[in-house]
Amino acid sequence: MKVYGIPNCDTVQKALKWLKANHVKYEFHDFKKLGISEEKLAEWDKKAGYEKFLNKKGLTWKQLDPEVKESIKTSADALKLLQQKTSMIKRPVIEKDGVLFFGFDEVAYSKLIK
Repeated sequence: MKVYGIPNCDTVQKALKWLKANHVKYEFHDFKKLGISEEKLAEWDKKAGYEKFLNKKGLTWKQLDPEVKESIKTSADALKLLQQKTSMIKRPVIEKDGVLFFGFDEVAYSKLIK
């Protein structure tokens, strides 16, 4: 299992705490230190659609210029922006056995780790 996120994000911290409490082994990928590749974003887009992981409720999105927001018309536009501003990726992102999960949900996590 691989967990992508930002260590100081409250939601990521909740998720990691839950995983540790449930003795789930994982590898952590820090967006701030390691970034995210075009290929990985394209893979997620193909599996889930960028709309699923582009966080429009977060502060980073809200602080964007309106022109930038309006320029997101295709997945290529969105992925380019997400690679530059990883804080706009809904967190955490969990990959396990080809399954993707975005955000924190104890019930979903329980099903995912079985």
